[in-house]
Amino acid sequence: MKFPALFVSHGAPSLLLDDGPAAHFLKSLGQKFPKPKAVICVSAHWEAREPLFTTSERLDTIHDFYGFPEAMYQMRYPAKGSSELAQRALALCKSAGVNAGLESSRGLDHGAWIPLMAMYPEVDVPVIQVALPFAQGPRAVFALGQALSPLRDEGVLLLGSGGFTHNLGALAWGGGETPIWAKEFHVWASTALRENRREDLLEAETRAPHFRQNHPRTEHWLPLYFALGAAGSPWNCETLYTGFEFGSLAMDAFAFTPSAGLDTA
Repeated sequence: MKFPALFVSHGAPSLLLDDGPAAHFLKSLGQKFPKPKAVICVSAHWEAREPLFTTSERLDTIHDFYGFPEAMYQMRYPAKGSSELAQRALALCKSAGVNAGLESSRGLDHGAWIPLMAMYPEVDVPVIQVALPFAQGPRAVFALGQALSPLRDEGVLLLGSGGFTHNLGALAWGGGETPIWAKEFHVWASTALRENRREDLLEAETRAPHFRQNHPRTEHWLPLYFALGAAGSPWNCETLYTGFEFGSLAMDAFAFTPSAGLDTA
């Protein structure tokens, strides 16, 4: 099966303890598609100068957060890795002119294992995590997705895990109305995805309304470009979930597939 490329908003680490709609969605997402042979995940929580692919055959669970319930620190997601798939991904990057490398000691941060634990709780899908080339910006992350796109024909799920909005300083932890700056950005970004406005999205930092209010730093936004590049361009966009938590935290998730009969290079 040729898998869609996915973008999910992983939310707070405690999402797995919640009983809210976003948690229910992620826990059902693994049933929406056939189980993949493997997952390659770009998370907002591992940055490097260039993409790096984990090669460990057993990935440690990284608890890269603080101040959450003790139950969170007891959770483990001992996913199998695949050095063979990491080498295949590296070769695809080199063929596409994308500089990349391998990382033998890195485990899975919460941006990866939180959604994966929800989607595949049996821990029966091999996982490769990829470092986010943060400093290189949207076009480099998009190119990374393009380079790995052939893996979708091989039963591999390409997953970007971040946040559709992510301004922790503006969250209403006790709940509250969604501010206008979050609503207007959400409408703009959702519409741009549906309308295949590739250049607008790649230049979202200057073209989207209230971009910096929604993303003071872009690490949670950039994984979206991994999914877009992996899908092919033009793409079809399916909204899998939409909704806000804590006032301004958009938890949207999308599936992207190539538009039928169109160039996906």
